[in-house]
Amino acid sequence: MTSRTLRLCGALGAAVIALAGCSNDEVAEVSLGVFTFKNITTNAFVDPVVTGVTCHVTSIESPLQFSDPSESSVSCRQTGEITPEMIVAIPKGKDGDVVFRKSKSVFFKTMKIRRIYDEANQTLLYVSYSTKETSGSFKHSLSTVPLWGTAAYRKPAPGGMNGTGGVASESAENALDGRDTAL
Repeated sequence: MTSRTLRLCGALGAAVIALAGCSNDEVAEVSLGVFTFKNITTNAFVDPVVTGVTCHVTSIESPLQFSDPSESSVSCRQTGEITPEMIVAIPKGKDGDVVFRKSKSVFFKTMKIRRIYDEANQTLLYVSYSTKETSGSFKHSLSTVPLWGTAAYRKPAPGGMNGTGGVASESAENALDGRDTAL
């Protein structure tokens, strides 16, 4: 072997070891079996802006391969206070903001989690996805954190948030009061 080939093999080996190393946010690692050399790892992170939300992300890692499988799952819960100031500070666009990323390959595949604010329903959406297509599909997962019961929740204006002009909520109120009338 030439020295250039040895250097390339050494660099690739170092990259594999770096990908296989435990990160400081790893909270669990479950072996899928002695002969699979694959593990389900769980990472935890606190949303950097909405610090009252903690997310747990699971994914499969295979330290002996150059690329980990794309499947992942995310679950986010309110674990602290969520204030109106936090909601004001987050981007309001439909593409949201990347709040977590993890390399899944030495060939530029990354798992990302985006926080998107659904203003109409006062809910934070956390979407986990892979940046590379796998088997004709981009693998993804979704978790939601409603603002109901937090300081950031705002009582909806009359007419409701569902875009029906209050028809559905008025109908529900009439049914509860026993005065539902036919149209």
